[in-house]
Amino acid sequence: MIDRLNQPDYDRWANQIKRTGGCRQPIHLRGKVEHYDQATGQLLHRYSTTTEPNGVLRVACKTRRAARCPACAEIYRADTYQLVRAGLIGGKGVPETVSSHPCLFVTLTAPSFGAVHARREKNDRVLPCHARRDAQTCPHGQVMSCTNRHRADDPRLGEPLCADCYDYDGSVLFNAISPELWRRFTLALRRRFAKLNRLTVQALREHVTIAFAKVAEYQRRGVVHFHAVIRLDGPDGPNSPPPAWATADALAQAVQHAAAAVTAEVKPLSRAFQWGPQLDARRITMDGDLTEQAVAAYIAKYATKAAECVGTLDRRIQPLDNLDAFPIRDHARRLIAACMHLGNHPGLADLRLTRWAHMLGFRGHFSTKSRHYSTTLGELRTAREEHMRGQEITTGRLPLFDEDTVLVIAHWQYAGQGHSAGDALLATAITGTASGGHP
Repeated sequence: MIDRLNQPDYDRWANQIKRTGGCRQPIHLRGKVEHYDQATGQLLHRYSTTTEPNGVLRVACKTRRAARCPACAEIYRADTYQLVRAGLIGGKGVPETVSSHPCLFVTLTAPSFGAVHARREKNDRVLPCHARRDAQTCPHGQVMSCTNRHRADDPRLGEPLCADCYDYDGSVLFNAISPELWRRFTLALRRRFAKLNRLTVQALREHVTIAFAKVAEYQRRGVVHFHAVIRLDGPDGPNSPPPAWATADALAQAVQHAAAAVTAEVKPLSRAFQWGPQLDARRITMDGDLTEQAVAAYIAKYATKAAECVGTLDRRIQPLDNLDAFPIRDHARRLIAACMHLGNHPGLADLRLTRWAHMLGFRGHFSTKSRHYSTTLGELRTAREEHMRGQEITTGRLPLFDEDTVLVIAHWQYAGQGHSAGDALLATAITGTASGGHP
């Protein structure tokens, strides 16, 4: 740390750290960018990392996972918040009239794979976990009852009452098949909504567009469930209102039917999966408890999470790794072992369970949206980059020229990632965020 402070280019290094926004594991790049006039071949501007501290340019890692880099994940969370909220009240290219379109906040849960410790509340009172007067004893000698009133931070939450009775194979298979289950749900939703209004699916497209944005959340027991915003638009998407007969009540009926009707089968094992019985479908309003701000904040929060709440690792696990050597909960270790075991089944190769064992079998995108819901994360990033480029031109760091007349030639090479221990301390002091060392 003292050595870095005494470097003559410390100010430039500190400026790089500030520009990464406090990234915990910045990417180190080595290379150059040259701008040429296409008509004359004249060199207009050249940037090279040879004059940068340590000969590299440090850029943010841009991960979405808060467990890896809180600073970059916060940008992803904010972008997701703006994306979801724009689809509820307008903005970012979406008309404000979209706020009058019928819209639901839907939660689709996973089925049960065995009794687990849970925190239950009623009227602000914490209830016993699994209080049973006539509790049975399982084949492994465990009484299937728990009278504890668990705290919110109790490490036993999500763990099975009897690990030997718990269906670990079913849990990871559900995670793996859940993206397909969601796809089938969206298809069944359109079919049911069309039938309720005595239309074919093809005819429905001429009157109504069903748009959505969803996020996957891990429960403490290690399975995912989905939170989704589902909105009714006219045939032109958010730019047109839906017909009067396309109501939120009709949409809620279609959601309930589709969630109960769809199944997805893992054919090599002859196992079929469906959504759990706990379905929540509530209307989003501009006032009240379920506002557009609350929904957007909730979805954006879980867009930066992964399976860390289950106690697993935030990196890929290799088949030859010794699971007993990892500092993970026993429940997570068994889920990972189930992924490794099922991953060897030749008929399950498409599920890639071994590759996604650290995610407990889930390999889908955490946050997705339909094409017509609102803007995209790419468009939000582009707008931010254009804003930053404008600042660079204003401060004289970049020349002002017509991009259509300029040829840009760039050559970049990966040169490392992260901070040294001393740099991490200084980065924390500079940005006010906690930075990690080398990964």
